[in-house]
Amino acid sequence: MRREKQVITCFLESDGEILILRRSGQVDSYQGRWAGVSGYIETTADEQALTEIEEETSLGGEDLKLIRRGKPLTTEDEQIGIKWVVHPYLFHIKDRGKIKIDWEHKEMKWIAPKDIDNYQTVPMLKETLSRVFKS
Repeated sequence: MRREKQVITCFLESDGEILILRRSGQVDSYQGRWAGVSGYIETTADEQALTEIEEETSLGGEDLKLIRRGKPLTTEDEQIGIKWVVHPYLFHIKDRGKIKIDWEHKEMKWIAPKDIDNYQTVPMLKETLSRVFKS
């Protein structure tokens, strides 16, 4: 029996590009892989999205505009025995310069969404993005 974990993944958009973050060696899973802003759901998915964005990028509610909330998708990671249920979000941000990443990430990059295949990402990141970003 696999453990099921509910998580949010938020993509931040600015000028047609999205922010991806490289996970640090201090996180529990997928170190060194590229991801969106993500975290375990401890409250509601909507509240968790805002909490994680604030923790991981220093952006608060006034810096964000919700564009789309996507239909959750499920992915199973056989290696670690977890079934992830991912709740995708897309937010527009006004000022890229205000972003300060925390210890969970070691690098950030703005990319064109179509270029996501060029990065080693956490599982199903491209599919998660396609739930919220319409090119």
